[in-house]
Amino acid sequence: MSEITFEGTPEQAAALKSCIDKHRGKAGALMPVLHEAQNIYGYLPIEVQTVIAEGLNVSLAEVFGVATFYSQFSLSPKGKHNVSICLGTACYVKGSDKLLEAVESKLGIRCGECTPDRKFSIESCRCVGACGLAPVMIVDGEVYGKLTAKDVPGILEKYMKD
Repeated sequence: MSEITFEGTPEQAAALKSCIDKHRGKAGALMPVLHEAQNIYGYLPIEVQTVIAEGLNVSLAEVFGVATFYSQFSLSPKGKHNVSICLGTACYVKGSDKLLEAVESKLGIRCGECTPDRKFSIESCRCVGACGLAPVMIVDGEVYGKLTAKDVPGILEKYMKD
């Protein structure tokens, strides 16, 4: 697993404090604060969850439980380039698991992780509606279809140059 050190800015901390202050004491405050915190930081590292728990006077376990229950929240950062592999039935049957292995091998990280330089992150998804192009990989919203594992390095190389 890749290790990413949390690096928040004073401006981000001030924005989070302001959000917590705005919602403190209100019923259901945790969800809007988590949403805003993710907008501020791009993800919800344990350091941010701890500030939220203390600021709203709830347990860290409750914050973590909500953050991990809902799929819209991420506990790990996203890279500058987000690589998504469709693991829906049509793509999987046509070898998307091999695409995922090739991406993980090329980038040196596993699905759900971000490279230490924060240039790439990998995620899997279920059916993007491009079954006729199976198997499919998406990089920064650009769809690549009818791929084999041998196609992966060439596609990723063009994103490594910037």
